Amino acid sequence: MTDQTAGTPIVVSVRGEANVEADPELCEFAVTVTARDKDRRTALEQLTRRNKDLLDQLKAEYGEALEKLETGRFSVYPEWRTKRDKPGPYQGSVRIRIVVKDFTILGEMVTRIADAEGRTIDGPFWSLRRDSPVYRTARTEAVTEAIRRAREYTAALGSHLTTLLELADTGLSTGATPAPHTRMMYTMSGAAPGAMPDEGPPALDLEPTRQTVYAAVEARFSATQPAEL
Repeated sequence: MTDQTAGTPIVVSVRGEANVEADPELCEFAVTVTARDKDRRTALEQLTRRNKDLLDQLKAEYGEALEKLETGRFSVYPEWRTKRDKPGPYQGSVRIRIVVKDFTILGEMVTRIADAEGRTIDGPFWSLRRDSPVYRTARTEAVTEAIRRAREYTAALGSHLTTLLELADTGLSTGATPAPHTRMMYTMSGAAPGAMPDEGPPALDLEPTRQTVYAAVEARFSATQPAEL
């Protein structure tokens, strides 16, 4: 090593990555309420009633367990077979987004809200909250990994880190092992005369899917020149 390079710092560039697994914090379902009748007004009234029944049921029975309850797309339209035909029966639908934070009621809630005519459920979709501490944990572990790698490289050279020059966040993502989504459609029917009161369908056993948060950073450090190479 020459005298000119002895005091010149070297630059060490590394990448730090982390994968952190955690239990989900939220569970989302989408319920589509439908109605169909040859008369447009009747179809609309039927849809309005079914939509109100669902919202009232969710708020009354599971209000404290919900993170969000939102109404999405709404439509009422005639069914056409061909352009020359007269309009057929009218079809109406409204989509309700349900986000649950209390998983203890999930199985019961899903089957109870599905046990009515004209309801279709899509889900479950598991997730973390946007401000979940799991994301911070992943970022911290990625930075720690970058520092560890840089120290190992400089130790192998016989030098040591002196200054952090740059730290860049190159990616943060959340993933989960794909799980089959449950799609359910139940039709309510009247009980036979003399039958025992309907206690409702049994609760559906739902197993949460663990979430994986991936974080990556790129870091550049200055380090002392090695004593010898």
